[in-house]
Amino acid sequence: MKTTTNLRKTLVNSAWALGAALFSSVALAVDDLPGGPAVNQLDLHPPVTRIASDVQSLHYGMMIVCVAIFVAVFGVMFYSILKHRKSLGAKPANFHESVGVEIAWTIVPFIIVTVMGFAATKTVVAQKDTSNADLTIKATGSQWKWGYDYLRGEGEGISFLATLDSSQRALSDAGAPQGDNYLLKVDNPLVVPVGKKIRIITTASDVIHAWMVPAFAVKQDAIPGFVRDTWFKAEQVGDFYGQCAELCGKEHAYMPIHVKVVSEADYSAWVAGKKKEIAAKADDPAKVWETGALVARGEKVYAANCAVCHQANGKGAGPIKALDGSPVVLDADKAKQIAVLLNGQNNGAMPAWKQLSDTEIAAVITYTKNNWGNKTGQTVQPSEVVAARK
Repeated sequence: MKTTTNLRKTLVNSAWALGAALFSSVALAVDDLPGGPAVNQLDLHPPVTRIASDVQSLHYGMMIVCVAIFVAVFGVMFYSILKHRKSLGAKPANFHESVGVEIAWTIVPFIIVTVMGFAATKTVVAQKDTSNADLTIKATGSQWKWGYDYLRGEGEGISFLATLDSSQRALSDAGAPQGDNYLLKVDNPLVVPVGKKIRIITTASDVIHAWMVPAFAVKQDAIPGFVRDTWFKAEQVGDFYGQCAELCGKEHAYMPIHVKVVSEADYSAWVAGKKKEIAAKADDPAKVWETGALVARGEKVYAANCAVCHQANGKGAGPIKALDGSPVVLDADKAKQIAVLLNGQNNGAMPAWKQLSDTEIAAVITYTKNNWGNKTGQTVQPSEVVAARK
């Protein structure tokens, strides 16, 4: 019996030692992420904008005032308790009120609150001044990605979706977190020039989200049916990270934000390249495609936009419906599936994909109709999508 007990203790101690070693190795493998969270970070993120610097100074100032008040009040209280306790023979004072004390504890807090309120109001007003922006970008939150539309300024007309990088999702599914930017890497970061005032207009297509980048001191709710705005002006180049800061559903943790701040020259080069890319995607909707070419194009569109929910094998997951064997996909009436992609369904659970080109929608539908177990032999041409949009 004693031998069994000792063996049990040895196994338990070994397990604890192994767990501690594994924890230490994991902890040591993670470093601070420049522009993102630091290991064991307790303080606010290093500021990259003037507003962020003001917010940090305000935070420290408020903290000093609060600590000073705490020390003063509790110091007087504990001094009074210890100095005037009954065991020392202290006698309670016999007075009813003191006009001087009444005036003091009214005026002093009023002055403190007024000074703190003035400093806070000044910063908040500056945060809300979105006028004279060099760039205006709309950020649309949806489950679970961000859509960016460059509305004004250099890059006007550019739009794209930013989703969690597929490699990060694979690590999460495998339960193997790795890298300093774990669950913060996206496929298409938001690119902006350094030293320019960037106005961010936020809204959402389904539930409430929040666009937050700590290094910029920016956090703005994105609410369906409403338009809110905020701004930032980055003072240094680099990669800066944030996340959706509003609990928006089961994949809330998979909705990161990556802002890439570059020089003005690099930004102009990025805009030129992005516009060439957009022009290349803007295929002639009147072109008649062969099935093989559409399927090949649709496979890329599916991998970039659909596989994250419906999976690469088309089987779906949980409430996400499978496309392999789906009645809508197999239906001879191609208009049904076109309508789903253009308008969405199930109250936004399946979002609308109107931002895709006519050719991309035709290609991805053709791909799903002729992949996995779906062997319909049907082909959807871009012109059919054009007709459905009207």
